[in-house]
Amino acid sequence: MEYRRVGRSGLKVSEICLGTMTFGHGTDKSEAKRIVDLSLDAGVNFFDTANGYSNGQSEIIFGEIIKQRRQDAIIATKVFNPMGSGPNDSGMSRAHIMHAIEDSLTRLQTDYIDIYYIHHVDTQTPLEEMLRAFDDLVHHGKVRYIACSNYEAWRLMEALWISDSKNLARFECYQPQYSLVVRDIEEEIIPVCQLKGLGVVVWSPLAGGFLTGKYKPGQDKVAGSRSEEGWAFPERYFAPNADETLTVLLDVAQQLGRTPAQVATRWVLEQPAITSAIIGARTLAQAEDNLRAAGWQLPQEALEKLNQVSTLPARYPRSMEANMHERRNSAIKMPSLQA
Repeated sequence: MEYRRVGRSGLKVSEICLGTMTFGHGTDKSEAKRIVDLSLDAGVNFFDTANGYSNGQSEIIFGEIIKQRRQDAIIATKVFNPMGSGPNDSGMSRAHIMHAIEDSLTRLQTDYIDIYYIHHVDTQTPLEEMLRAFDDLVHHGKVRYIACSNYEAWRLMEALWISDSKNLARFECYQPQYSLVVRDIEEEIIPVCQLKGLGVVVWSPLAGGFLTGKYKPGQDKVAGSRSEEGWAFPERYFAPNADETLTVLLDVAQQLGRTPAQVATRWVLEQPAITSAIIGARTLAQAEDNLRAAGWQLPQEALEKLNQVSTLPARYPRSMEANMHERRNSAIKMPSLQA
């Protein structure tokens, strides 16, 4: 297992992060414990949950499992989603954040969170109000690092500017959707994270199961899967050529003697700026397969095939400005450069 720094921080996490969204939703406590134990034995030290997963059950189940090995775990959880029916039981207001952190600490049976994410965009709360509340949590020792998920590039930059200008704790990590069939973040988000030194922890590297091998090109539903249940299957974000990408993935996996899930996750981990990929598993067998994405490298030819088939066309303004350095260079007219 490789361990990577989270952005500019000194924190090191495993390149594979175990996601616990299925805990309490398809995965009971006994199976969850087997999955967590297997992950720890494989070198995973990074675990991802959220207060809204299974209405708090994910945190409860994981907290009970991990409490005896708390020092071995980097725990990330999130805040935003409704945890009650009141007007202040969701969002990113100071009021909600201060209640939500105490509830998450209780469910997880710990006195601190390693990485605390903003789960979604809250347009009804000023960024400064949210960031000052997060800064207080860091100073109180209840949170070690703060982070966000699903932010647009401009909103992420604005939040970083507020933190820098007001001397507040700043985001050290960003959690986006990213896979062979959802590469949108390469246009704006990845450059921001590289410029500002944020770690990138990817969710859905297998596109909700689409890249695991259970789907064939042209299929959009599989019996007993998320797609059939209408749960956490991000098809609406897929690139138009998703089926073509899947075809190449299946071929590359066969050539390498690896499962499609291992190859798809490995591809994500070998992209620029990626810190870790979150794998989810309902069963021990799925976890065993996904964990085998760690500790090896894609051959260059396979990497290039996957890169080429899944690359998205550049959008404006990048599509217009990408080669402007050539125009600038060609404008130089000096005799010494004509030879």
